[in-house]
Amino acid sequence: MKLKSSEEICISQNHLAQLQTKYMPGNRYSFNSSTPRTRLERLLRERELRKFNQSFNLTNEVKDGNREGDPFGNDSANEGDNGGVPNEEEFLEGFTAGRTVGDAFERQDARPSKQRLLVVANRLPVSAVRKGEDSWQLEISVGGLVSALLGVKEFEARWIGWAGVNVPDEIGQKSLAKALAEKRCIPVFLDEEIVHQYYNGYCNNMLWPLFHYLGLPQEDRLATTRSFQSQFDAYKKANQMFADVVNEHYQNGDVVWCHDYHLMFLPKCLKEYNIEMKVGWFLHTPFPSSEIHRTLPSRSELLRSVLAADLVGFHTYDYARHFVSACTRILGLEGTPEGVEDQGKLTRVAAFPIGIDSDRFIRALELPQVQNHIKELKERFAGRKVMLGVDRLDMIKGIPQKILAFEKFLEENPNWRDKVVLLQIAVPTRTDVPEYQKLTSQVHEIVGRINGRFGTLTTVPIHHLDRSLDFHALCALYAVTDVALVTSLRDGMNLVSYEFVACQASKKGVLILSEFAGAAQSLGAGAILVNPWNITEVAASIGYALNMPADEREKRHWHNFMHVTTHTSQEWALTFVSELNDTIFEAQLRTRQVPPLLPTKDAIERYLQSNNRLLILGFNSTLTEPVDIPGRRGGQIKEMELKLHPDLKEPLKKLCDDPKTTVIILSGSDRGVLDDNFSEYNMWLAAENGMFLRLTTGEWMTTMPDNLNMDWVDSVKHVFEYFTERTPRSHFELRETSLVWNYKYADIEFGRLQARDMLQHLWTGPISNASVDVVQGGRSVEVRAVGVTKGAAIDRILGEIVHNRGMKAPIDYVLCIGHFLGKDEDIYTFFEPELPSEPAAAARTKVVEPVKTSATKVSTSKSGSKPSRCKKQQASSTLEKTCNYGSGSGSGWRPTMHQKPSLHEGSSVLDLKGDNYFSCAVGRKRSKARYLLGSLDDVVTLIKDLAEFSRPC
Repeated sequence: MKLKSSEEICISQNHLAQLQTKYMPGNRYSFNSSTPRTRLERLLRERELRKFNQSFNLTNEVKDGNREGDPFGNDSANEGDNGGVPNEEEFLEGFTAGRTVGDAFERQDARPSKQRLLVVANRLPVSAVRKGEDSWQLEISVGGLVSALLGVKEFEARWIGWAGVNVPDEIGQKSLAKALAEKRCIPVFLDEEIVHQYYNGYCNNMLWPLFHYLGLPQEDRLATTRSFQSQFDAYKKANQMFADVVNEHYQNGDVVWCHDYHLMFLPKCLKEYNIEMKVGWFLHTPFPSSEIHRTLPSRSELLRSVLAADLVGFHTYDYARHFVSACTRILGLEGTPEGVEDQGKLTRVAAFPIGIDSDRFIRALELPQVQNHIKELKERFAGRKVMLGVDRLDMIKGIPQKILAFEKFLEENPNWRDKVVLLQIAVPTRTDVPEYQKLTSQVHEIVGRINGRFGTLTTVPIHHLDRSLDFHALCALYAVTDVALVTSLRDGMNLVSYEFVACQASKKGVLILSEFAGAAQSLGAGAILVNPWNITEVAASIGYALNMPADEREKRHWHNFMHVTTHTSQEWALTFVSELNDTIFEAQLRTRQVPPLLPTKDAIERYLQSNNRLLILGFNSTLTEPVDIPGRRGGQIKEMELKLHPDLKEPLKKLCDDPKTTVIILSGSDRGVLDDNFSEYNMWLAAENGMFLRLTTGEWMTTMPDNLNMDWVDSVKHVFEYFTERTPRSHFELRETSLVWNYKYADIEFGRLQARDMLQHLWTGPISNASVDVVQGGRSVEVRAVGVTKGAAIDRILGEIVHNRGMKAPIDYVLCIGHFLGKDEDIYTFFEPELPSEPAAAARTKVVEPVKTSATKVSTSKSGSKPSRCKKQQASSTLEKTCNYGSGSGSGWRPTMHQKPSLHEGSSVLDLKGDNYFSCAVGRKRSKARYLLGSLDDVVTLIKDLAEFSRPC
């Protein structure tokens, strides 16, 4: 590739300064105030910066007189199809050469420092051979991933991985680590047993076949079951060993990029070390559909481990879609256009198609040794069309299908038998595995049969080689090929097709490409896509390719050539790291909106210092016993039968027996559920979002407004029954003030479609003119009367509590904990101190009137009018009757009356300072609460701690 002269691309220092001001206002990873605000703006800026950076580096190469030779040897990315091997000096040169935009500025303070990139893969790009007790010979084994990262000048890369050799002694480990450090490689030392169980066992015997749709081992199911757990334990142990090495060398600001199915457990291990660590994970194989992945016994654990990463990358959108679907269907998480969301934590999932170093192949065609190879091949196959296949000898490559299709083509086209030749390069792999030995024999048998059937004394239709070719010979073979045939049955990407296109500038040959290779999504415009299982279709495509007019060949080649030369391996690596940095920035923006974890120590200290405490506790997912993971047998039944967590029974009793503490269980469940779980405690129960209330020693009463309209219930009930019948594993609850349809255990996609249909039907029919609210949960639809929320009810609940109990002091401490729907989170804001009109330290005192209630169970009233606002005069008269505490001398506490109407209905009496109010959302990171409690276990721990300091009656 000819470079432009330095005069043609010379950039003035003034223009450089302008570009630095525009694109580099500071360190590109510092996310300062001049960073573009939207994600798309940031990524576009990164793209422009990369293009300018490449242009500037090109200028430097011309000025410095750099040679055009390529320092990197590579083969197909991670699929290991072929490749040459550069020497050590070239390898090191690839690591250290190159400058960034900042090199244009001589001022030390203007030059941005390179970001460190820790590349973690199963194997280092170096194989070590021991020559003595403390001496090693290092052989460079460069693949597509190495080529991608060595060509990136913007980062300072470090490689972490296994060197491919067992080093049990300390002297050998130290000497090897020292030798590898010169190559900027860091070894992970794995013993033979770990390698056997982790790499040969779990990775190659379980994950690799499953990800390529070959299924789990079937020969000896009992033996497989017995060995699986030990292999998985070794897999986790090996991943932890990788994490230990990463953590040892990690520095703040580093990007950690984990690669492939060997290290699916690594993101979780790294985040456990440091939650702030920037972690990306990329899969170089296909990711199967959720129906295939769910057969893996460790399916859930692996998915959750990968989701610990900030960015998860795949070659194609199909693989990314399958991953999101698996997380949705197996884990029950929420899939979004950007990735997978788990209680506010977003793991971004995206497609990043890898490429090749196309310039390397283009330049190689001009080398004398390659030209000599091309000349020899043209003379050898003069007068015949050349078809080429380059594959590993592997089940997924579809070599038998390719050869059988070629046989069928020769059968149907006798005139082509002496005019075409198929060159099949089959690189041996895993030669000690019986399945691969059987495949080799099968291929040899088919090739021999076809050559015996259609060959002559001087020519044979198939030339089959069980070995690899060096880089120069491979480039020459690509250049003379008329038709390249890629018939993979399942392939992550298959970069042989990219290499072929890069070498076809003069020949403009045709590419026949399997639709099951990842490259089909990138090169589909110019290639002939085939189903390799359809032998007839592949044979017909061979005929079409051989007879294709020159103008069509040129158009197809141009489409593919443009893609291969623009979507290079270097661009792939830069794009992924750029997106990872931006994902971290987006996460930082979201984190600012996420409440902090509850300061447990402070909450307990203020609990002890207070005189009249109010504890408001939700029930479902807050105090309930754990249920099975969604999808497991029995989980649905257990969740429908809500039970109090057994570890909370004693702590709750202690809290309820403390005279300074009032406990309210505020739930959306009906009265029967609360009675079954809490009737033995001295507490208040508020059922159906506070519409029904009772002290456990008394009777149920209603707090519903007298004019609450419930005429819509019957018509909504019929709709819910209909959709429950149509949606397997869904159910609905008929409550006195609401109806809830739950599809948590139904098929997630079908459940969502049904919920959408239900809502459309409700809004156009039964509730079109009704005074109702429709509340959508994660897997539920609830219809309730307007104004029925926990926040609206708490006012009336507190009024009744004050009326019922002769309080000796105002409520000066509130702890509110729950896993509430967004509609009900108004309870959190209810207790928030209002904007102060007086000094900020002043306590909040708020008094309004209680509702009229009866001491017996009451039925729901139905009327057509909406609830009216409270009247100031009613509040005043009630206060005189219910809030005049203390002796006649006036020494007792007496609440005061605001001169303006209350913002809330009902009645509550608070003397609450902001520091004594703790609202906590359980497991929800998007919440109006002040604080978070991560899980039900955290709730149990907090309740136990509070109970230890409670004083019984």
